[in-house]
Amino acid sequence: MPYDIEDRLIQTPRPVRGQLPLRELQSSGDIRILIVDDDPATCSVIQAALANRDFQTEIVSDPMMVEAAVKGSQYHLIILDYVLPGLEAEQVFTWIREAQPDAKVVVVTGYPSVDSALSCLRARTHDYLTKPFQVDHLREIVFRCLEEKGLLRMTEEALRESLGSAIRERRKALGLTLSNMSDRTGVSLGYLSQIELGKNSASIETLYRICLALGMKMSELFQSVQRI
Repeated sequence: MPYDIEDRLIQTPRPVRGQLPLRELQSSGDIRILIVDDDPATCSVIQAALANRDFQTEIVSDPMMVEAAVKGSQYHLIILDYVLPGLEAEQVFTWIREAQPDAKVVVVTGYPSVDSALSCLRARTHDYLTKPFQVDHLREIVFRCLEEKGLLRMTEEALRESLGSAIRERRKALGLTLSNMSDRTGVSLGYLSQIELGKNSASIETLYRICLALGMKMSELFQSVQRI
């Protein structure tokens, strides 16, 4: 079914379960994003969803300008409408592959099909999103993509809070008290409490002791704080 502007879910972006607000993420510099869609309204919705001081977004809604845009400035991320009047998706992917080898591509389409999905897989696009889409979902995909490229990362404060929360949930799931943890780790009860509250950073050695007491690997602990 074709994408109708009236069907779009335009919502005020809000964090979904497991998602960190953008204020809890920090960038390594300016992030350049190209938005390509022949519907200017869709471009505006995407641009508004990604509004941030560290994001430099450019919009192309004229299919005749796509080649020049792709072969112009370098981008970290390209959000691309799969169906552009007068253009073949394979040709656009070729332009991107040749001119933007380091850019990640997120495809959006109002005409989902097996053929288009396979074409995106062959082009090694980062994700394939069908219209109408929820703004929160798009933001989550974009944030994940930029994190994977090392362009976004959790702030130190957010990391402390997330680690503390993960430790607390694991401890409670095992039926352990802070006093039990102190006995098992040799770490003072007050320090453990501050770690769980995200008020203090734990050393690698302390985290290792905590993980041993909780019966988990350190890698599992850090994986648990990643946004899902």
